[in-house]
Amino acid sequence: MPRQADPLVETPSGAVRGLRGRTGERYRGLPYAAAPTGAGRFEAPAPHPGWSGVRDGTRPSPTAPQPTRDFGRLDMTPYFGPGWVPGGEYLSVDVHTPAADGGRRPVMVFVHGGGFVTGSNRAALYDGSAFARDGVVLVTVNYRLGIPGFLDLKGAPSNRGLLDLLAALGWVRDTVAAFGGDPGNVTVFGQSAGATLIGALLATPEAKGLFRRAIIQSGNGMGAFTPEQAQRAGAAAAAALGVEPTAEAFAAIPDSRFLAVLPALAGLDLRTSTAGDPLAGLSPFSLVLPVQPADALADGPAAEIDLLIGTNSQEGHLYLVPQGVLESTTQAEVRAFAARAHTDPQTVLAAHRAALPHATPGELRSALLGQVLFEAGTTRMARAHARVSGGRTYLYSFGYRSTALDGRLGAAHAVELPFVFDLADEPWLHGDTGLLGAASAPAGLAARVHGAWVAFARTGSTGWVPYDPQRPRAEILGGTPEFSSRAHLRPRSAGGDSADGHPRDGIAG
Repeated sequence: MPRQADPLVETPSGAVRGLRGRTGERYRGLPYAAAPTGAGRFEAPAPHPGWSGVRDGTRPSPTAPQPTRDFGRLDMTPYFGPGWVPGGEYLSVDVHTPAADGGRRPVMVFVHGGGFVTGSNRAALYDGSAFARDGVVLVTVNYRLGIPGFLDLKGAPSNRGLLDLLAALGWVRDTVAAFGGDPGNVTVFGQSAGATLIGALLATPEAKGLFRRAIIQSGNGMGAFTPEQAQRAGAAAAAALGVEPTAEAFAAIPDSRFLAVLPALAGLDLRTSTAGDPLAGLSPFSLVLPVQPADALADGPAAEIDLLIGTNSQEGHLYLVPQGVLESTTQAEVRAFAARAHTDPQTVLAAHRAALPHATPGELRSALLGQVLFEAGTTRMARAHARVSGGRTYLYSFGYRSTALDGRLGAAHAVELPFVFDLADEPWLHGDTGLLGAASAPAGLAARVHGAWVAFARTGSTGWVPYDPQRPRAEILGGTPEFSSRAHLRPRSAGGDSADGHPRDGIAG
């Protein structure tokens, strides 16, 4: 039975009961679209019909169908969450608010990462207590993943996961005021695949008017597949399932079979005569666009949007250290990956070796991975946004090195998240296999990073010097970005063969 003190909110869809905690109120599992079941998994999101009576908003929703991820000894459960929790109504949001009292507080909408195939808002890292404590209404979003979310099929709209985000932002516009948020002051932010999706929103005409600011953490503004590449991925999935690559054929297949064939798609070679694989073979799923988001900002709301964007200084370590590959990498393997990732691998390798003269082969390989997957696309997005927005762009480089895995994980992909959410002191993130390792988090870093994100959401300014493409500099967060000197090295094309040492399921985080 609900406690009498539990808060009750009237929304356009119906009444919902939440929980009151130390930092505010929390409402969980609120649907922003109808359950995507059967053929509906391959259609645009449909409006939710609403409900009568009072909805229980004290428990989380199901999650999108997704595989289990394995990062060796590193415990990534706080990042990925519980995995697949079956249930139809997973197109949902959680809301953490200081109070649903009719206020007009800044709103932040978070989009999780997971290689377009895993993750949910149930992950412990996305606890919104610190944001609510600091006067922000935090909304965390679930969206379709994997084959239902991103596989291109005849008879189905492309980028269904992106369409889900547009629907969720429409829900925020129409509903967040009931939770004390200001629908005119919305910041979207995300990490990894979630950040790449936000980059696409900046170039999407339908996103105009849905948000005011954006934060892109380790995304890729050049990470979309071409239609030809998407067709190749769809054909491979159809062949693995023994059906035609059509929405009608896929609609009859249960989600469990979609997950079962994912290993057969790992390392799929998506290189074509006109395009390299922007994800270097580490995921068979991405956005499908004729023009990369960083090159299409004039089509969307980017000119009116403030942007905070950046990467971590050792992104590639996440794909090499937990698997024990960083130390065992050979020079031949570095050359092989460079050849897959660049049309002029000798020049690229020479530049990296000059920038990192003391790097081991594994560290060079990590540098190449980070550049291909995140840094080159981030640099191009920052430059493009600065041009169209007139200077409302801020660039950061996160350099704090986690001591996880015997001190070897470093400033890897995802290590900034505990600082953004001000959770860096939580015990479940520490210990040798925890994301932050055995050492205590540096004093003041979480306050600095989280504070910058909150300030940006409030006003559009971090207090940093804005990014200038003519005199590029990044705000350094938590250490020296040892790889920043290669930021100008943009890959001309990327290869489709996956490198040894990526996660065992063959999908990037």
